[in-house]
Amino acid sequence: MTADQIRQKFLDFFAERGHEARPSASLVPVDDPTLLFVNAGMVPFKQAFLGQEEPAAPRVTTVQKCVRAGGKHNDLEEVGRTARHHTFFEMLGNFSFGDYFKREAIEYAWDFLTETLDIPKDRLWITVHRGDDEAAELWLEGAGVPTERIFRLGDADNFWQMADTGPCGPSSEIHYDMREDRSRLPTSAGEFEALAHSGEMLEVWNLVFMQFDRDAHGTLHPLPAPSIDTGAGLERLTAVIQGVRSNYQTDLFTGLIDRAVEVVGKPYAYESSEGVSYRVLADHARATAFLLADGVFPSNEGRGYVLRRILRRGVRHAWLLDRREPTLAPLVDVVVDAMGSDYPELEARRDHLHRTTRAEEERFLATIDEGMERFDQIAPAGGSGTVSGKDAFRLYDTYGFPFDLTELMAEERGYEVDTPGFEAALEEQRERSRRDRAESGLVEDADWTEGWEELSDDEQRIVFYDRDEVQTEVVAVKRGDDRLSLVLSDHPFYAESGGQVSDRGVVEGDGWRLDVEEVRRVGDRVAVSGPVSGSFEPGEVMARVDPARRDTERHHTATHLLHAALRERLGTHVHQQGSLVAPNRLRFDFAHNAPLTDEEITAIEDRVNAWIRDNAPVTASQMGYREALDRGAMALFSEKYGDEVRVIEVADVSMELCGGTHVRSTGQIALFRIVSESGVAAGVRRIEAVTGAEAYRRMREDQERLRAAAELLRSRVENVPSRVEALLEEQRALTSDLRRAREEGSRDVVGELLGSAGEEEGVRTVAAEVKVADAEELRAMGDRLRERLGLGVGVLSADLGEKRALLAVASDEAISRGIRADALVREVAALAGGRGGGKAHMAQAGVGDAERIPDALRQVPDIVRKLAAGAAA
Repeated sequence: MTADQIRQKFLDFFAERGHEARPSASLVPVDDPTLLFVNAGMVPFKQAFLGQEEPAAPRVTTVQKCVRAGGKHNDLEEVGRTARHHTFFEMLGNFSFGDYFKREAIEYAWDFLTETLDIPKDRLWITVHRGDDEAAELWLEGAGVPTERIFRLGDADNFWQMADTGPCGPSSEIHYDMREDRSRLPTSAGEFEALAHSGEMLEVWNLVFMQFDRDAHGTLHPLPAPSIDTGAGLERLTAVIQGVRSNYQTDLFTGLIDRAVEVVGKPYAYESSEGVSYRVLADHARATAFLLADGVFPSNEGRGYVLRRILRRGVRHAWLLDRREPTLAPLVDVVVDAMGSDYPELEARRDHLHRTTRAEEERFLATIDEGMERFDQIAPAGGSGTVSGKDAFRLYDTYGFPFDLTELMAEERGYEVDTPGFEAALEEQRERSRRDRAESGLVEDADWTEGWEELSDDEQRIVFYDRDEVQTEVVAVKRGDDRLSLVLSDHPFYAESGGQVSDRGVVEGDGWRLDVEEVRRVGDRVAVSGPVSGSFEPGEVMARVDPARRDTERHHTATHLLHAALRERLGTHVHQQGSLVAPNRLRFDFAHNAPLTDEEITAIEDRVNAWIRDNAPVTASQMGYREALDRGAMALFSEKYGDEVRVIEVADVSMELCGGTHVRSTGQIALFRIVSESGVAAGVRRIEAVTGAEAYRRMREDQERLRAAAELLRSRVENVPSRVEALLEEQRALTSDLRRAREEGSRDVVGELLGSAGEEEGVRTVAAEVKVADAEELRAMGDRLRERLGLGVGVLSADLGEKRALLAVASDEAISRGIRADALVREVAALAGGRGGGKAHMAQAGVGDAERIPDALRQVPDIVRKLAAGAAA
């Protein structure tokens, strides 16, 4: 029986018993900031179990995608080493929300295992909580399991709770006896637990009976509607049905391992170190494919960093197999082929999965060789000690080695790693980044939260979505030297959030005026602050937002249109990674692993402008978070949302969760223009754009520049491109002529150099200062010198404007005598306070002290003699 058949049989079994079969939720939890990834089948139903939302149906069954590779639940380090640990796995589950309870849960599990899957009853063992007499009796009387096959265990094994408080209850586990020799049966709980810990008794299903609510004092209170949460790992169950000892021997993995063997070209032996690497590759290909398909993108933060760690661990294991090319990318293709029919999101994003995996592998492959060399220096094989935090951070920052990868490699060689030192270096870098960004957030400090004088008990009303000007009252004031901070009853100023900058404006009262420079949240209210002229008096005030706010709205709605256009043109893998919305520009960061072509940029700009001309209505509405997602609204993975959310919809174009201000129709944007496109991090691109009057102003500036260029070229505007091309062609011809003239002169110089050459140990030796136009001409002169040296070497020094350079060359005959250009240039450069390197036939170096060059060149003959003697020895 295949894993696909087991998966389908499970869903069919419970559907026949009144359960609603629902598709797997995304690996990214939509409403649980405490988790990096969905790591159990019940996670998508957490709010239903907590009584905070209505369940989709009273009975539900799913096959849930799960990842355990970060945070509290992290199996990453055990993958490949054991028979059962995985980063990605599938959890079969059936759930009851106040419908059936223990009797039915036990009956369903037993029937599915022993009748549908035909597992022999005498190979199944049961554990229950030591205080759960009801469950023990149901197994004995209802399922017919003999007493000697039921063991009572404690809280650590058979009691489950979601958190320190809340729903919890006893559990019952079903174990499969993996032993070939079952003549000796366990007769005590201790014997049974020893077999379970050794892997001989394999847990295949866990039934959780949620019947209590634990309060803050630890007291258990019966729930009014007890529920059922069960979980059975498909990988383990498949191993049982297919009669193998390891999950990696099932058809879920064998196809992946076979393809890995094809790609790598080395045989697979289960017990070998190579076998571990093959299993890591198979496991990590699955995790990579599913995380990418669910919108996670490799990065240096949060979920993206976990994915990057998985990818780079895979590259390292391929590297251990002597593979120096992308390996996970072809394995991800196998995952899509094998699982795309059950998980259509894989097939829908096939190209994105392959491209992103390959790009990330290539990025790490570019540094792994140097990084491994550096690691060999830090922690040589056969040694011991501690890898310093500074060295671990350098491996992370310079060579891209995730910290846990460094820990693993160190452990393999008998070293420890200075974790506090690494974390201190990482925090120091983060602090530098925070200072460099210098972007203020909504950070509350004592200057803002303390010292307020309350003038009214009115509750503040936020009106910035609807009004730019409002007559209102001051409900709280904080006075300072020539500055004033106010809380207004009706507040029209937007406070920086979600990438949109704060509004500016004025608040005017009787004889005084406040210029609004800052808008900040203070507790559950929003305050404004700035310099004040006149003497503040409480009473009615007029609050006006700077009209430039209209341009901020244009730019914010334009980011939504840009997001939609990017996804339409480049693919649905595009997700917002950050943004800035200001009155004069917008900046939009998005997940994509390649620079945009000119054609793509033009097409995206044209698409946004077409939507602007359509003058589509832009509407804002409040609705429940789940309702918004069900209607297709896009949410940012990095944001936290409440139960009620604000949805911005551009008719037939875009629907996003957003708390910012927007135009009422796309036509108000007027004009959209992309100013630049660039990369800001691995896998993250950035577009900067302008709208409205700013876009028009830049267009006029470009027209003026083009007109000025036409005047300088004595050409009509429409003929500027052809005129420039003609001038470039003329320049190319002149450059070619100049190069030929220099080459002629260089031949003369080379002849002079050879005429003044000495000879050391039979090796012709040239050492001289030369005049050249640039580094390219210096290398060309070196090539010509090398061609005419015979058995010889040369060292040339040249002034390249901002720096002095040394170039060493060695003929093939000299190299055969053991005298190499790279060794020669290092010795000479050291005498002039510099360093360099290169290849055997040509090498370059920088010079630290130009005044020491003449003396360094005079010592070249001595260095050649030393190198020749060393080679002879």
